[in-house]
Amino acid sequence: MRVHLVTMPWHPIDLPSLQLGLLHRVVRGARPGDEVTEFHGSLRWAEFLLEHSGGRLRPGDYVAVGSDAIFHGLGDWVFSGALYDDPGWGLARLRHYAAGRDVFIDTAVAMRPYAAAFIAECATEVLAAEPDVIGFTSTFMQNVASLALARELRRRRPESVIVFGGSNCDGPMGHALHRNHPFVDHVVRGEAEYAFPALLRHLDAGTAPVDVPGLCWWDGTRSRANPETRRTVAPADIPSPDYDQWQAALDASPVREHVHPKLVVEGARGCWWGEKHHCTFCGLNGSAMAFRAKPGERLWAEIDRLVRRHRVLDVVTVDNIIDMAYFRDFLPRVAESGWDLRLHYEVKSNLTPGQLRILGESGTVHIQPGIESLGSRVLDLMDKGVTGARNVRTLRECENHALTCSWNLLYGFPGERAEDYTPVVDQLPALVHLQPPSGAHRIQLERFSPHFTDPARGFGKRRPAEMYQHVYDLPEAELADLVYLFDTEDAGIAGPAEQRLTDAVAAWRAGHAHSRLLFEEDGGALLVHDRRHGRPPATHRFTGWRAAALRRLEDGRTVPAVHRLLTADGHEVTPDALAEWVQQVFALGLLFRDGLTYVALPTWGEPVRLTEGAG
Repeated sequence: MRVHLVTMPWHPIDLPSLQLGLLHRVVRGARPGDEVTEFHGSLRWAEFLLEHSGGRLRPGDYVAVGSDAIFHGLGDWVFSGALYDDPGWGLARLRHYAAGRDVFIDTAVAMRPYAAAFIAECATEVLAAEPDVIGFTSTFMQNVASLALARELRRRRPESVIVFGGSNCDGPMGHALHRNHPFVDHVVRGEAEYAFPALLRHLDAGTAPVDVPGLCWWDGTRSRANPETRRTVAPADIPSPDYDQWQAALDASPVREHVHPKLVVEGARGCWWGEKHHCTFCGLNGSAMAFRAKPGERLWAEIDRLVRRHRVLDVVTVDNIIDMAYFRDFLPRVAESGWDLRLHYEVKSNLTPGQLRILGESGTVHIQPGIESLGSRVLDLMDKGVTGARNVRTLRECENHALTCSWNLLYGFPGERAEDYTPVVDQLPALVHLQPPSGAHRIQLERFSPHFTDPARGFGKRRPAEMYQHVYDLPEAELADLVYLFDTEDAGIAGPAEQRLTDAVAAWRAGHAHSRLLFEEDGGALLVHDRRHGRPPATHRFTGWRAAALRRLEDGRTVPAVHRLLTADGHEVTPDALAEWVQQVFALGLLFRDGLTYVALPTWGEPVRLTEGAG
C-alpha cells in the first residue's frame, strides 16, 4: 500500500511536522511493506507565493497570516475561495469583520488569488506518487487548505482513500468535519498511533472499521462515528519522528535562506496539573488530558539522533508541561553533553530558582511558563495553583538565567473585579526591566475548557466565533460542533479598568528594551543600580541587616517571615523598623507586593537584549 502523508498551510515553515514524522514511523513500524511518502504543503505555499508574486509575498508575510492572525481566521479564509470554487467567497464578511476590530487583512487578501492555482499544483504533486491512502494532519488553521486539496484529489483520483486527523479532529469536531465533507472518507479522532494502522488493516481487508475507536467512516451515505476510547497511547508506543523527507524538501527549497530551522520533539503528552486542576480557560489536550512521559534517557537519545542526523541545534519541545522528573534524568544529560543546544520548553510558572538554573545550564533559551496574571485572586479564578508573587519571581529568575520568557496577560474571568487589578497595574512600571507579556488579552472561550464544558462557570451564552462566518459555508448548528473558538458574553473587567490594564502593558512593552535594575555586591554592601525607563538613574546602597533583608526577599516573603530569618542570623532589628524600611524600599520600586508578600525585583548580571526588529 502506498501511503502519502500531507501537511498543509499554515504549519510553521521553520518546523518539521511532528505529526507527519510520527505517523511516518508508525506506519513503517506496523507495516514495513508499505511505501510512505510526504508532502510538505506549508513549505510549498511559501515557495509558491514567493515565485508567483514576483517576490512581493515573502516568508515573513506567511508568518503574519499563518501565525499572527490565527484568532481572526485569515489563513483559513485565504483558501476558502478555493474550497467553495468562488474567488470572492467571504470577502465582504471579512471586510466587515476586520473593520469592526481594526484587523489588517491586506496581506491575506493579496494571497487569496493564488490559492486555487496552488491547490491544483498540490494535487498534481500528491497524485504523482499514485497514493492508495492520503492522510492529512490538521491543527488550528490547516482545515480549509486541507479540505480544498482533499476535494480536488477526490475529483481527480476517486479511488484514493482520504483520511483526516489531528487536533482539529478531536471529539465532536472530527465528526462534524466528516459529515459535512463527503469527499473525506475517514476521520481519526484522538491519538493516531493505534487507530491509523488499524484503519489501514481494514482498508487492506476491505472490511468496515467498526472496531476502530473514535473513527468516523461512511456507512453508505451515513456518517458513522465510532465511540471514542479512554485508552491513551503509552509512551513506549510513541515513536521518535522521521524528518528525512522534510529535510530533503527544505534543502531543495528556494525559501531555505529565509528559514532558521528547528527540530520538534515530544517528551510527554497530557498535563499533570490539568489532571488535578484543569485551568478554567484552557482547551488544550482535548480528550487526552492523562499525563504520560518518556523516560529522560530515551528523550535524550531521540534528540541526540535527530541533532546528529539533521545538524540542527534548535530543538522545540511540544509538551504542554514539562515532566518534573526531567530536572533529574533529562536536563542534566543535556548539560553534560557539552552540545550548544538551544531548547524551547513549556513549563509551569512556579519553578524554583534551582530548576530555572538547570534549564539555563541545559541550553534552554526559551520557555513558556504559563504566567497569565500577576494578581493572586485572578490566578485563583483560573485554578492556576500559583500566586502573583511567585510569577514575578519567575520573571526575575528568567533574567538571572538568560531565559527568554513568552507569556500572555489574560483577563476577563467571571468573578474578577477592578480592584483585583488596581494594585498590579500600579506596580507594572516597577517591572519594566522584566520580560513583558505579548499583550493584555481578553480570554476566548475554547472547546474542552472547563469554561466551555460547564456553562455555570459564567459563560452560559455562546456561539461559534464570528470569524468562522468568513471561513466556512456551513450553518451555525454544524459550526457549533466543528470549531474550537466561541464568542460569549464578556466577563470580568471592562471600561476604564480594562483600558488602564492594556495601556499599562503597552507602556511596559515600550520601555522594556532599555530598562535595567541590577544587583551588585561591593564588599559587605549590596548595591542596586536603577536604570529603568521612566525613573531617574539612581544607585542604592544597602548594608547590614538591610542588605540581608533584601536578599531574603528574593524568595518572596512576608515582613514577619523576614524578621524571623534576620533574627536567626543574628541581626538586631525591631519588627517596626523592618516594616518601615520595607515600605521605603517598596516606594522606590525595588519590591513587588502581592497581598502581604514582598518580592525583591533587582536581577543579577547584565541581560542581553535585542530591540524589536533587530536581528
